[in-house]
Amino acid sequence: MGNEGKGGSAGQRRHSVEFKVEIAERMLAGERVTELAARHGLARSMMYRWRDAYRREGRGGLARPRGRPPGSGKRPAGGSEEEKLRRRVGELERLVGRQAAEIAFFRGVFERVNARRRIQGRGGEASRPKSDG
Repeated sequence: MGNEGKGGSAGQRRHSVEFKVEIAERMLAGERVTELAARHGLARSMMYRWRDAYRREGRGGLARPRGRPPGSGKRPAGGSEEEKLRRRVGELERLVGRQAAEIAFFRGVFERVNARRRIQGRGGEASRPKSDG
């Protein structure tokens, strides 16, 4: 009885509606879920989803395909003008953030170079050409 109602690829088993109904009805009749799960090699969480769907919608609740309904997560290709502008604002804010980080980095480098020059007593004179006279 372990492989009844199953078909499909080896990686992901598919169960027939009849098999799901049988499991749901046995659970509702009081049969122990742990024993049913072990006997049929099923995850208990999946069995509870089947039972709940069967309670809510009957057999039809178990006949639906898995996953999101078609078109549920899709947006129009370009989006509205407002969405485009929001995306552009986000891009520009990220650019400003990167530039601010670079400015802070180079400011720190510049301050360390100047501090080192002061300590060494050169005070920036090393970059000037020496005059001969």
